[in-house]
Amino acid sequence: MSLVLSLGLFLQVAVQAGTHILYGILGGILFERAGQTNLGTEGMMLMGAAFGYLVGSLTGSPFLAFVCSGLAGSLGALIYALITVTLRGNQVVTGLVLTTFGTGLASYMSKSLSAHILSESFTQAFAHKAVPLLSKIPVLGPMFFDQSLYVYLSVIFAVLLFVYYKYTRLGLNIRAIGENPAAADASGIDVTFYKYAHILAGGFLCGLGGSYLSLAYVPRWQENITAGSGWISIALVIFCTWNPLKAIFAALAFGALKGLSFKFQAFAIPSQLLDMIPYIATIVVLVVMGLHFKKENQGPAALGKAYFREER
Repeated sequence: MSLVLSLGLFLQVAVQAGTHILYGILGGILFERAGQTNLGTEGMMLMGAAFGYLVGSLTGSPFLAFVCSGLAGSLGALIYALITVTLRGNQVVTGLVLTTFGTGLASYMSKSLSAHILSESFTQAFAHKAVPLLSKIPVLGPMFFDQSLYVYLSVIFAVLLFVYYKYTRLGLNIRAIGENPAAADASGIDVTFYKYAHILAGGFLCGLGGSYLSLAYVPRWQENITAGSGWISIALVIFCTWNPLKAIFAALAFGALKGLSFKFQAFAIPSQLLDMIPYIATIVVLVVMGLHFKKENQGPAALGKAYFREER
């Protein structure tokens, strides 16, 4: 196999291995730009993976499975929003409880889900779809233009979110809420509505990240299928400095490290050590960034702080 072909295949696999992470990062950006610290990403991804697989195996409809997986994530996000926005509960504790809830629910459903198998026609709907001509470009062709629909949509969502935050009035409003909700409220912005809308949208993307694993990447049901990906997504939100375009690079970097761990299996290194590589790299990057964090790259000022209108 030529070097160019080998590199192209490696990058193609790296993109696939990082796609669910990209969905999780984008969901995290939606939460945190709204001033919400949500540690429930792992739980919402597992809920999306479980319900997406259940609907897909029962109905055979890729569209219904796709939508229902996102809605499952939004349902988890709604629970979080009710507690933290309406009841002003502790955001960190609520996020942890949401992860425990989602993990437990997916584990409870695991036995019945394992008995279901996705049809061949279903799996083909989320299989690689090569773009004519473009997929033949050396290296970049397989990487960007011979992927699943989930992969294409993840990049589209990232670009749309970047445009939304940088160039639209609605995006400016939610950034203002993340920095100073009292000032945003005083200027006529409905803080509660914006928070709910972005939390639910973030949950939808997290649910899609989970269903990508169970419907496209694997595609079959495995207990604890996310394997801690939600936690990595939360960490990489900081790594990409809350920028949706940088999130693409962060997810690709994680996928590449995951791919390298597969390559190293040929050297008889214990698989447990190889599985640790992407997670160790994430910790190292965050430590280094913490030592050299520029002011303009810091998170929203009101991140993690409950807002009560009567206190402004």
